[in-house]
Amino acid sequence: MPHKVFHSKVFERKVVLVTGGCAGIGRALVMRFAQAGARLVILDLQQSELDFLVQHLRDQFNAEALGLACDVADAAAVNQAVALASERFGGIDVLINNAGITHRSTFSETDLAVFQRVMAVNYFGALHCTLAAFDSLVNRHGQVIVLSSLSGFAPLLYRSAYNASKHALHGLFETLRYELKGSGVNVMLVCPGFTATDLRKNALVGDAAAARPPLAMGRVASAQDVAEEIYQAAIKRKRLLVLSNVNWRARLLARYFPRLFERALLPRMSGLKPERNRS
Repeated sequence: MPHKVFHSKVFERKVVLVTGGCAGIGRALVMRFAQAGARLVILDLQQSELDFLVQHLRDQFNAEALGLACDVADAAAVNQAVALASERFGGIDVLINNAGITHRSTFSETDLAVFQRVMAVNYFGALHCTLAAFDSLVNRHGQVIVLSSLSGFAPLLYRSAYNASKHALHGLFETLRYELKGSGVNVMLVCPGFTATDLRKNALVGDAAAARPPLAMGRVASAQDVAEEIYQAAIKRKRLLVLSNVNWRARLLARYFPRLFERALLPRMSGLKPERNRS
């Protein structure tokens, strides 16, 4: 998808913090906002990957960027990272809660440790970052962007921990949006469909080990296309962005026609082969 907006100066010199920014949608978002003239704060786990990305941003976009190794599940580490970012750039204008992990295992085969780790990264990670950046976002009339999933409104089989974490994100950030009404802070939930990232490839299995190769998920979007849609929605300060390969059908059927959803969409969305979906 070609970039639609080159002239917009909405994010020029704005400070944009992206978690999980070294790969997938996170990396694509970092590149897109750098192209728009933003100053980047990138959180991820490996400092060597962060250093490489920061240098790449300088070389390609002459962008100011700070890469900080940080596990978003660690509240103290997040507080320290946001403090360093604020010291460097003066505050945070846009927080993009992108970091996330998933798993693939039945509920009965999923260890408690997997539920705890998925929730720690996907839910508490976003909570930690938002709490740490909250005052700055309010003072700057900023924006919180939260990467959810189509599973936030339509469940996927063998992802009970992942689905739960995404539902928790919706509960938290929809409430926050109401509480921030009139403050000038925008809260946008983003629900991508299946995207070509390492998330599924690095999914956990029930015992928290690396998963077997991912199942085919049908049509898959590129991280760059998803990032562009998010960028355009951020300019418009949207509240909800649904970018699912089955978009409105999944939302409509899961909510109003759950039995039809279970038959028509759930198996395909969950990566099951047709012959395994026999009633």
